[in-house]
Amino acid sequence: MEMPSLKAQVSEQEWQLRCDLAACYRLVALYGWTDLVFTHISARVPGPEHHFLINPYGLLFEEITASSLVLVDQEGHQVRESGFNVNRAGFVIHSAVHALRTDVQCVLHTHTRAGVGVSAQRAGLLPVSQQASFVLGSLGYHDYEGVALRDDEKPRLQHDLGQGSFLMLRNHGLLTVGRTIADAFLAMYIFESACQIQIAAQAGGDLLPIDPPILEGIADATRVQTDGLGGGFVWPALLRKLDRLDTDYKT
Repeated sequence: MEMPSLKAQVSEQEWQLRCDLAACYRLVALYGWTDLVFTHISARVPGPEHHFLINPYGLLFEEITASSLVLVDQEGHQVRESGFNVNRAGFVIHSAVHALRTDVQCVLHTHTRAGVGVSAQRAGLLPVSQQASFVLGSLGYHDYEGVALRDDEKPRLQHDLGQGSFLMLRNHGLLTVGRTIADAFLAMYIFESACQIQIAAQAGGDLLPIDPPILEGIADATRVQTDGLGGGFVWPALLRKLDRLDTDYKT
């Protein structure tokens, strides 16, 4: 889908953010985490205005480009006319998180089968894999209240996320936040993998949990694993992977 380029109309910083966010949408599609057009990834644009970029409602993630992303304010009004609408439910969830967490640039939400499957289990995510161990120390749970259309749900979403990086939306799906787009993507990769592994392990018999003392030291191990760079450690390789397939996300 061709869109007029916004590159000459925005700052260099915003353009780079748009390219990274479009890349994130393409990667989510590539890894099979999409639900047609019904989930969202948002990114805060630097500046005092509290504006953020979100997907145009109705485009598949594999169609999203840097120029097609919609710039909205904290109330969901478009800052720059785009010709697209923004999904109301996506705005409620993402604006609630961005309002709470000024330290967060990116919010990523999915409805995968594994994620929804684990979110529907009373015990939630279990300590049965190394991937789960990376999540559990920073995981919150938010009870299902129906499709997220009401502003009065925002305080409860904010409370349940707190200062964590991972939120399991009961009977709904997964949400991650990150200081950068790369951080939010890597967090979701780990979260989704943990859920897939749990579903597979539960089909195979009795589960072997990880010892609690091991879980307590896992945050330091995570930093060592990524040389302290978090998602930035893997992001360049992921962009190279995308570029080998198609570079039009940067248009």
